[in-house]
Amino acid sequence: MDSGNDTQLSEFFLLGFSEHHPQIQSLIFGLFLSMYLVTVFGSLLIVLAIVSDSHLHRPMYFFLSSLSFVDICFTSTTVPKMLVNIQTQSQVITCADCITPMYSLLLFSGLDIFLLTVMAYDRYVAICHPLHYAVIVNPQRCGLLILVCWTVGVLNSLLHSFLVLRLSFCTNLEVPHFFCELNQVVHHACSDTFINDMVIYITAMLLAVGPLAGIVYSYSKIVSSIRAISSAQGKYKAFSTCASHLSVVSLFYCTLLGVYLSSAVTQNSHSTGPASLVYTVVTPILRNKDIKSALKMLFGRVTGNRPVD
Repeated sequence: MDSGNDTQLSEFFLLGFSEHHPQIQSLIFGLFLSMYLVTVFGSLLIVLAIVSDSHLHRPMYFFLSSLSFVDICFTSTTVPKMLVNIQTQSQVITCADCITPMYSLLLFSGLDIFLLTVMAYDRYVAICHPLHYAVIVNPQRCGLLILVCWTVGVLNSLLHSFLVLRLSFCTNLEVPHFFCELNQVVHHACSDTFINDMVIYITAMLLAVGPLAGIVYSYSKIVSSIRAISSAQGKYKAFSTCASHLSVVSLFYCTLLGVYLSSAVTQNSHSTGPASLVYTVVTPILRNKDIKSALKMLFGRVTGNRPVD
């Protein structure tokens, strides 16, 4: 294709919810503002509770606080801009303003995946190898796992962002989404996107399916260990510890993989919007079931009672 026919992209138009009636948009604005505030303040509460209590400076709570911090960054990457667009009825976003949140979204969604995997590993060791837990999941290994998560996440985000920057676009583009989602931007390019598509599919397989296999393996071993517990109360406690985490993992993976692999079988870009809302807004708020535990932690610290695991 002759690159001389292309012009430098200056703006994207994020259509998002612009097709809805103004009253519906007001309802959507209030709904997602409430969900965003609950997610942010709930996650901050969890981090505050864990940081302020020395009894909670353990691997399980260390990973939980890391995940809560990532949740704040994850939702803050997309939701505030979406709320501003709804309120001002402005859908215009510059190329630079599009690439930056795209990079951040890729980074924090990747960190979500890796941290969920690390937490599954932590619970596997705690339930299946309780006597060796302190040796296997020591502070040095916890720090190394977090460092690996961030390193892989940053490299993956940089790779996709640089590949998007090499693309050329013919004109200002209308994106049927409420944020600059990677697939949507790539598929609106005028230049050849073969390399971008291949990298998207390969990284999706390596960085999503790979960790998912680790989660499934960990929980298969956990279930086997729980079945061997003779006490009904012990089984209930073990299952309740893992059930909420596993349900959120399932919801997050189903929607995330559905969005990033759907382009392989369909070009219906409008169908990815609702699914994206689930993993960017709904899934983090579901994880805030831990808010109740965080409140118990804080009240326990104030009253001098230690939290019970």
